[in-house]
Formats: sequence, C-alpha cells, structure tokens
Amino acid sequence: MEYNRSDLLPAGDAARVRALLRNYLDQRVLFYETNDGRQLRQIDATTTQLKTDLWSAVQAPAVAQPTPVIALAVSGMNDVFNSKGHAQAAWWNRVPAPAWGLMAAIAICSNLLIGYGLRNAERKATLLLVLPIVVSISFFLISDIDSPRGGIIHVPPQNLTSLSRSLHGR
Repeated sequence: MEYNRSDLLPAGDAARVRALLRNYLDQRVLFYETNDGRQLRQIDATTTQLKTDLWSAVQAPAVAQPTPVIALAVSGMNDVFNSKGHAQAAWWNRVPAPAWGLMAAIAICSNLLIGYGLRNAERKATLLLVLPIVVSISFFLISDIDSPRGGIIHVPPQNLTSLSRSLHGR
C-alpha cells in the first residue's frame, strides 16, 4: 500500500504524501457516491490537482536522492494512479448498442416462437407471459448494472470507504 510506502521517503515528504493520499482517497470515494454532474466535475478537477501534487511530492525526493528504496515509493504512486485508470475504464466499458439490438431481436424472436407454438393451446395461455417477464427482468438487470450512477442497484465503494476510515483513524 502506497500509504505505508510513503514512510520510505524523507520525513517531511512522507507526511505530505500521507495527507495528500488521504485527500485523494476521500475524493475517490466521493466520485463513486455522487450522482450530481457539477459535483463530479469538481471532484475530477480536485482529483487531477491531487494527482499532480502527489506526483511532485514523490518526484522531488526521487530526483534529489535516487535510491531503490525511494524508487519503490515512486512505483507505488504510479500504481495508485493506474488503479484509478482501471476503475474509470471499467465504468466506461458499457454494453455496445449493437449488442442491445441483438438482445432485443433474440427476445422478440423468442416471444414470437413461443406464441406460435402455443397458438392452439388455450389452457397454456399463461405461459405466454412467462418469457416476456423473464426477458424483461434480465434486460432490466443488465441495463441497471450497465449504468453505475443510475438505476436501482448501487454498489458502495466498501473497499475505499474502509481504507479511508482506517487511514483517518491513524
């Protein structure tokens, strides 16, 4: 964890990096918890500034004293920035429109085939409702998971929240 690796830096730089990391983590938690577009832009601007500050906080000691131990702290900071990039890429990786079209075509064809197969069965008419309901529920779940900021299913950033509590409790 980069918070612990910051102890490898000189004392003044280590304290600054730890404070910046706590603020950076708080901004990352807010990013996942807010739905307000204006607040998201502010969080993004603050996060970008914190990234710049964090990088300069580890770069200065690395340039002044390029040792393998300090290089470990610099590498850890790079990992922190990469984790944000990976999380952002996962949020942007959505179900493409052609896949939605294909799922809709499959649903329509399946419903037509079930309806055609039951055209002479009056007693089995209730079965005509089962497939559309099941398909609708599955589409609803897929679309809800595909839009992380909207919908009914909200997954809180428990790992970041827990880490934030532990760092602020130190």
